[in-house]
Amino acid sequence: MVSRRRLLGGAAATAALAACDDAPAPSPAASAAASGVPRAFRWGAATSAFQVEGATAEDSRGTSIWDTFTRSPGKIRGGDNADVSADHYHRWAGDLDLARDLGLTSYRFSVAWPRIQPDGRGPANQKGLDFYKRLVGGLRERGISPVVTLYHWDLPQALQDQGGWENRDSAQWFGDYAEIVFRALGDATPTWLTINEPKTIVQLGYADGVHPPAKRDRAAAQAVMHHLNLAHGTAVRRLRAALPGQRIGPALNLSPVVHDGNADPAQVTAADIFENRRFLDPLFKGAYPSGVEAPVRDGDLALISAPNDVLAVQYYNPATLGGKKFPTSQATWEQIYPQGMYDLLVRLKRDYGDIPLMITENGAPFPDTLEGDRVHDPQRTAYIRDHIAAMKKAIAEGVNVEAYHVWSLLDNFEWTEGYGQRWGIVYVDYPTQRRILKDSALWYRDMIAGRAV
Repeated sequence: MVSRRRLLGGAAATAALAACDDAPAPSPAASAAASGVPRAFRWGAATSAFQVEGATAEDSRGTSIWDTFTRSPGKIRGGDNADVSADHYHRWAGDLDLARDLGLTSYRFSVAWPRIQPDGRGPANQKGLDFYKRLVGGLRERGISPVVTLYHWDLPQALQDQGGWENRDSAQWFGDYAEIVFRALGDATPTWLTINEPKTIVQLGYADGVHPPAKRDRAAAQAVMHHLNLAHGTAVRRLRAALPGQRIGPALNLSPVVHDGNADPAQVTAADIFENRRFLDPLFKGAYPSGVEAPVRDGDLALISAPNDVLAVQYYNPATLGGKKFPTSQATWEQIYPQGMYDLLVRLKRDYGDIPLMITENGAPFPDTLEGDRVHDPQRTAYIRDHIAAMKKAIAEGVNVEAYHVWSLLDNFEWTEGYGQRWGIVYVDYPTQRRILKDSALWYRDMIAGRAV
């Protein structure tokens, strides 16, 4: 990504869904089998803590680098902040009811590090742990599998004050935090993801300077890249020791390189290294690509390349060269190219083996207008439909994809864009916190149930 008070509760949400379509839904297993994906396939949606939770000063939560950044004048469009956002911290039960009633069987969310360790280190904040225990328990009660991301960009400010990800010790700080969460949520969480989109952290936080900590320092960016990889490996090692048998993997945003056929092969290779291989290769091949500089010490690459159980794939757009361009969403950096989903999935199996893949983010913002109790968003529906079709084509050719999560379940705080972009399939009316199912949510529900065309 680049510069990326009454709830419609359980019974009301169910009634709203029924009012839109009275047709009975077949069982999830039968629906999945009929829709061209494996019987055990899971359909889901994703969120992140900072973007949806709100309650940034409640229950001893510490300050994150994004809290600090949003209070810096001129950093966020419209001067917005995430202090309330979608208020998921208080409204989580109703939100999970919506997810259940849409037929979702997987929910990918993140834990806020400052809720667990307000200063980034030291003893756990029990109130923070209790919130995520309730969330995981609520998911399981509703038959939804939790997919927990340990880090989605909200580094405790106290750790940034000690150098943040530029400090090699950050890998151990992250490992300590991860172990607290592992032991607290335990066997209730079948799948763990370590760090969300390290490429975005490196590029936007340390090279382009548009995300916190807003640096433009190539050497720092290279060090952060390596330390994020180390942090991933450290968390994998901690999980193996704390909860043997559970699954863990990275969450990478990846972009196939697309060009007009006239691009210099060296340029294509360089773009692929930049977009994909500088993270994929050390994690899955134990080495950085030629030309990638990193402050590697003895033993680092063995730690980084410890076996993963799953690769979380986040696909939004291709990397285009030679004048090749595709239509964009409201986020002008996002070129809409569903074929890229297929190309990416096939390439991952070819080059990195038959590791289970999970689509953990795929979505787009479009101008959404609330008309009474409906939000018509045909562009988003088409986007989701076409990308799912590309994924199914890869599955039909033997690629091991086990889940798809649309980004996002809810409209939310979209980083430097504030509330100027809506990515959710559920519309959030921020003044009232009312949830309204967009047409894309109804289509997604019907597709899961085997009724959508």
